[in-house]
Amino acid sequence: MNNYFKVLRPGINSTFQDLGRFGLQHLGIVASGCMDQLTFCTSNKLVGNKISEGALEFAYQGPLIELIGETVLVAISGEVNFNIIKKNGETIKGNPNESFIISNEDKIDILSTINSVYGYFSIFGGFKIEEVKGSVSTLVRAKIGPNNGDKLKVNDKIFFNKSNQTDNLKKIQYNFDKDNIIRVMKGLQADYFSKKSQKDFFSKEYKVTKLTDRMGMRLEGQKLENLVNKNIKSEGITKGSIQIPGDGQPIILLSDHPTIGGYPKIANVITADYDKLVQKTPGTIINFKLVNLSVAENAFQDYVRKF
Repeated sequence: MNNYFKVLRPGINSTFQDLGRFGLQHLGIVASGCMDQLTFCTSNKLVGNKISEGALEFAYQGPLIELIGETVLVAISGEVNFNIIKKNGETIKGNPNESFIISNEDKIDILSTINSVYGYFSIFGGFKIEEVKGSVSTLVRAKIGPNNGDKLKVNDKIFFNKSNQTDNLKKIQYNFDKDNIIRVMKGLQADYFSKKSQKDFFSKEYKVTKLTDRMGMRLEGQKLENLVNKNIKSEGITKGSIQIPGDGQPIILLSDHPTIGGYPKIANVITADYDKLVQKTPGTIINFKLVNLSVAENAFQDYVRKF
């Protein structure tokens, strides 16, 4: 018997992701991968998968899907509002961060994320999706990854690996970090900016704008004055780099960032605060806090203990 989910509504930016596709940036292919690693790994833990197993990532609104096949163990992680619609039409409010069982012709309706952007859907045994260069992450702009490198569409079929374990229910309690202070280290071109602008960047508020996606997050706030050069020779970029283009407004580069760039970088978000950052919705006010390498390394150790 074929086991799959039929996509009745694709949701907003629903793609397959894992922890990333590494070692190809010199070829112009960014690592990509899930936006919020802790929430992604939680979805896999809930169903007993290895934490790197491919999952379905959605933003703001997830898909409406119908199970065609045998009973399965699934989970949705994040701050998510969703319903389980039984075959007989009964609607049950779902609980995120808990695994649950669904049966043939049941539907899952992922209505929205709550004061956050990304959530994840995992299934015990994993989805039946092909790796590209060692990863199932989807990089839509390059058309790389499962589902022909594209987002979910209506009437797509999501096949999965069938396994016999269906009753090992789990619940994981963890709280989203609602703190709006994002810790950063100085960027390579921090000294391009006036002393006042450097001080402003670390003391003034910035607002997350609607011009935000998996590639980057545009901010709005105190304009930063570049005294040296508004462009530099293109150089390699890392996730979390904060570029300042000619208009003086920061852009934080996220998981689908370009591999090189020519704007000066004033700072870089530390790894431990990246998940928190990407869950900030448009309109959120954030502040940057400058930290040194020692603080960043200690924060990273605290971060990895959560996995």
